[in-house]
Formats: sequence, C-alpha cells, structure tokens
Amino acid sequence: MSAALTYASYLRLDDILTAQTPRSGQNGEFEHDEMLFIIIHQVYELWFKEILHEIDHLKDLLHANDTSRALHTFRRLLTILKTVVGQIDVLETMTPLEFNSFRGFLATASGFQSIQFRELEFVLGHKRRNVLNHFPEGMFGREKLEARYEQPTLWDAFLCFLHNNGYPIPQEQLTRDVTQSIEPSEAVQAVLVSVYRQNPVIARICERMVDMDEGLQEWRYRHVQMVARTIGSKPGTGGSSGVQYLRTTLSPAFPDLWAIRKDL
Repeated sequence: MSAALTYASYLRLDDILTAQTPRSGQNGEFEHDEMLFIIIHQVYELWFKEILHEIDHLKDLLHANDTSRALHTFRRLLTILKTVVGQIDVLETMTPLEFNSFRGFLATASGFQSIQFRELEFVLGHKRRNVLNHFPEGMFGREKLEARYEQPTLWDAFLCFLHNNGYPIPQEQLTRDVTQSIEPSEAVQAVLVSVYRQNPVIARICERMVDMDEGLQEWRYRHVQMVARTIGSKPGTGGSSGVQYLRTTLSPAFPDLWAIRKDL
C-alpha cells in the first residue's frame, strides 16, 4: 500500500528544500548571503516555468478565438511578471560586498545559461540560432530549447487571432519563417490601427500584449540596474560582458504594437 499523500509529499518538499547547496560552504561555514542568492534564482526558474506554461495556454486560446479566457490568462501572466520584478527588491538588499563574499565560488555559472529564459525569449519572438551554441547537445533542457526555436511564437498566435476575426493580415506574415525574429510590418501596423479604432474588445487583447511586453522590459531594466549597482562595470559572472550586454536587451518584443502609438 502506498503512503498517504501529504502536503510535503504532494509538493515534494524533500526535493525542494534540500536543493540549496552553497558552494562557499564546501570547506567550512558558507557565506550567509549565498543562500538568498540561490533561493531567489531557483524561484525565478520556477516562475519562468509557469510563465512558459501560461503562454502555451494563451497561444491555444488565441488560436481558438477564446477572447474571454485569453484576457484572463493575460491577467495572470501580468500578475506573475509583477511578482518577478518584485523579487529584485529582495535581491537588492544584498550589498556589493555581500555578493562578492561568495561570487568567486560561482566560477563559470551565469544567468546567461538559463535555458528557460532563452525559451521565453524564443516564444516571445526574439529568435537567434547562435543562442543554441551555448547549450551543448545532450545538456538538460537543450531539446526543449530547440523545440521552442522551431515553434511559432506568441506573436504568430496573435496574428492568427486577428486573421480569424476577419482582419486582413498579409499572407506572408501568417506563413512567415517562425525561426526568425519578429520584424516590424507597416501592413500589420495599418491593421492594428483599424482594430484600435473599430473594435474595443480585440483592442483589449492588443493592450494586454503591450502590457506583457512592458512587464518583461521592466524586469530587464530592473535586472540591469541591480547588476550595475552590485558589480558596476566588472565582467559578468561566467565571463559575459555584464551590464554592457544586458543593456543591449532593452528592446520591445512586439515592435508593431509600439509603432502605431503615433497614429492613434
């Protein structure tokens, strides 16, 4: 007979609560702030998993033309993004000296190596084949990242949603190479302007896309500022260029939805 299901066994707390192994403590007492650093980033990965889960659901809802449930899912995603941004407040309680007390133990480990965050970039349309080169074949999560690279993005699902509601999305946009990053389209922008002027319900979907884009940009910006105040102009953990690289990521995912603001 199997053991009765409990709170701890359902949530697998034995796995979760023993997954924090500070490297600074291998030869003695670990540095106090390394525990916070580990837990914050583990929680980030759990939220990334949930965000991807919700975006996949959202894509299905848009394809099914289920506007009501799509709006509900957007609301959940936006609430999660606010929580993710809020976690930076906790991380910023760590001073540069406190971070440097264990930074050397991270060796080549870097947030740049987060496969789930790269999945998130891909599903939002920021596709770059060369990103896969940083994750060797056979590495945990590499197959999922490859699949994300080959799959249509949230933007593609959004364009199909507009098409299914009778809007003249150009065929070349509906059949575009989904392994390429999203590029602005004047034809799509013209359609979006008419949506905003004529259909307030579908315009709400457009605005939630913008909210989501802005939420991700807010997280990126706060992350850049947190890194800047913690390590300044030093190279990033794992040998990346640090703040210099992170600042290059501050651009919108859905450029057409921003470009039309001047025409509304």
